[in-house]
Amino acid sequence: MQDRIREFVLAALTEMQYDVDDVTGDTDLGPAGLDLESLALADLSVQVEDEFGVKFDLDEMESTALMTLDQFTADVAARVAATAATAGSAA
Repeated sequence: MQDRIREFVLAALTEMQYDVDDVTGDTDLGPAGLDLESLALADLSVQVEDEFGVKFDLDEMESTALMTLDQFTADVAARVAATAATAGSAA
């Protein structure tokens, strides 16, 4: 699942005109790496929410900017698993 999320995130960043050629799992999303601004982080989060059915709170954007690509995709994968578990227990 994390690989699928990573592919989606890299494709979304490419569509957003970010150069992802040298991006690795250790690349920061914020100023030390990709340098995603708050609007770009919000856009990426909305795309991830729509694709994977997870939710991000507005106050999470600052901490998201401090994550590496691998940390972000792991966080999304954990949210997907938690959402699936919640949906499974509700059924």
